[in-house]
Amino acid sequence: MTDWTAADMPSMTDRTVVVTGANSGLGLEGSKAFARQGATVVMACRSVDRGEAAADEIRAAVADASLDVRECDLGDLDSVASFADGLRDDYDAVDVLCNNAGVMAIPRSETEDGFETQFGVNHLGHFALTGRLLDLLDAADEKARIVTQSSGLHERGEIDFEDLQSEASYDRWDAYAQSKLANLLFAYELQRRLERYGWDDVVSVACHPGYADTDLQFRGPRETGSTARAVAMRVANAVFAQSAERGALPMLYAATADDVSGGEYVGPGGLFGMRGAPEFQESSPASTDEGAAERLWTVSADLTGVEYDFGEEPVVDATADADGSGGSTGRRVATVAVAGGAALVIGRWLARRRHGDGN
Repeated sequence: MTDWTAADMPSMTDRTVVVTGANSGLGLEGSKAFARQGATVVMACRSVDRGEAAADEIRAAVADASLDVRECDLGDLDSVASFADGLRDDYDAVDVLCNNAGVMAIPRSETEDGFETQFGVNHLGHFALTGRLLDLLDAADEKARIVTQSSGLHERGEIDFEDLQSEASYDRWDAYAQSKLANLLFAYELQRRLERYGWDDVVSVACHPGYADTDLQFRGPRETGSTARAVAMRVANAVFAQSAERGALPMLYAATADDVSGGEYVGPGGLFGMRGAPEFQESSPASTDEGAAERLWTVSADLTGVEYDFGEEPVVDATADADGSGGSTGRRVATVAVAGGAALVIGRWLARRRHGDGN
């Protein structure tokens, strides 16, 4: 996969791709690349107006782009359900689902359903959406893929099952890291369950963008009114970040490359995992904790009310991977497991400055 770019993507003609957060950043660049390869792209956006503006930008670059902008607010489970119902009414199948949307390091707030926003949007919203679209993914003519966007900052994360909603205490970076660790636990556990129930035609893959220059970094400073943080982010982006177009490559690789079989973690292979062509990488030991993944799955199903219908009986013994290999989910072939290292350092530095932020 050395020097792999979007130009190496296969034809996506007659395929339907759903991208959350498609109106900006990685979602916009990913949608543009899918459209360029002939896919019908369903742009799932919290704001339809911003989604339509993004669609106009894509059409300016890809004249024959097939785009369908739809409202999907991942912070509102009713909106997620309505989006899924509407998609089921209008489409026979979904070939790729990119769980891409997210928020980062914002002041504590709650979703429409009362969840801490970063955990609610980044993890629970995508958990609910994936479960509601599982039948459409299973109906795809070719092997369907579920791609979940994580972050190198997952390495900082811990799942606090006693305070998942950060009600007792809240640190914006810790909450973000928890949500990104949850993304990986979900992606790997989903792959294990797909295998266990014999769903050979649907696979789950995780990815991270490295350090990409997007608007994601600036929402937190905007909401806190912190000029110092905004300036720090702007400088860090200028020095370290790759473009959003390059940052979307791991997601595009995970969604389309031939050597993806399920359970992989794809990220940039260059400087400290912050930039470069996509490669398979190792995620943190905490992300492969199957006990935590199963517990998180149970809690997520209870909180969202979404149960995944895999069928009556498993076709693979769940204890078959008791040696810890994790089946294909355990296949990580990067030679250096440093993905997101520098971004982690920057995040920690910014977190340490939180009490000294100026306005």
